[in-house]
Amino acid sequence: MSVNPRKAAIIGCGSVGASIAFRFLQLGLFSQLVLLDANRDKAEGEAMDLSDGLPYGASMEITAGTYDDVADCALVVITAGANQKPGETRLDLIGKNIAILKSILEQITARDFGGILLIVSNPVDVLTYAAWRLTGYPRSRVLGSGTVLDTGRLKQLLGDKLGVDSRNVHAFIIGEHGDSELAVWSGANVSGVDLEDFCRLRGDGLGHKELEELYEQVRDSAYEIIRRKGATYYGIAMAVGRIAQCIVRDEHGVLPVSAVLQGEYGLKGLALSVPAVVDRGGLEEILEIPLSQEERWALTASAHQMEQAIACLDLPGEKK
Repeated sequence: MSVNPRKAAIIGCGSVGASIAFRFLQLGLFSQLVLLDANRDKAEGEAMDLSDGLPYGASMEITAGTYDDVADCALVVITAGANQKPGETRLDLIGKNIAILKSILEQITARDFGGILLIVSNPVDVLTYAAWRLTGYPRSRVLGSGTVLDTGRLKQLLGDKLGVDSRNVHAFIIGEHGDSELAVWSGANVSGVDLEDFCRLRGDGLGHKELEELYEQVRDSAYEIIRRKGATYYGIAMAVGRIAQCIVRDEHGVLPVSAVLQGEYGLKGLALSVPAVVDRGGLEEILEIPLSQEERWALTASAHQMEQAIACLDLPGEKK
């Protein structure tokens, strides 16, 4: 079946899925948006609520649908799964969410789907790798939202600390979207000016202690939000919207999405969040950015945690 480049679907209409749908409406990226949920009434209610705002937003059709409606979508976003609860890590969700993912992918692969899968459910790196193995799709068509949100958090906090617009801050969080993630301080800059040089120009130094505190704030941000309001969804909706922009507009944008590694950074047999070029075809290229020795060790340690999680899963053999 041919792909409709202006059609997308969101599977899972909880707070995250509904917020992503709202962001898609704001951006006007699609002319058709299909919502699916195990609770059909929930999907219909969200479609109705969103459609009420169409006179003040983009021109599009928003409906509750079935898996038959997914076949010609250019992008399918999967958010369905158990939510992270206070005290839980993202890796604690594996058992619950892998079963849900398998049931969804069985429905998608039964259709002639030729679009891109974007996994948002947690643990996103593990589920992205599982989705690639379960579907047999090329790795270019199976992405995870990765550390795009974490990177946004880092830019915002660093911008606040430096007193500059966060959009002028360039830095990455890579590795697991979770407790073993790491900040790539060695490549951080403000509009092309090395972070250390920028701090010196402003007479405002950031020592190791301050950088570590910023990193910990980023790493623990979801826990703090969940403790206060029960769930996170606006930030991830903005992050997914940015990924979708790169795909729909063929932007060749550089984002730290979760992608299957096949030798990059000396790693394979897992998916990890690393900088990559994202375009109309999904994953165009993984970028092996320079890392300090300490950062490379941290990335390897993060990868080891993902490998241990993946080893517990019952997945079909990896394609050669």
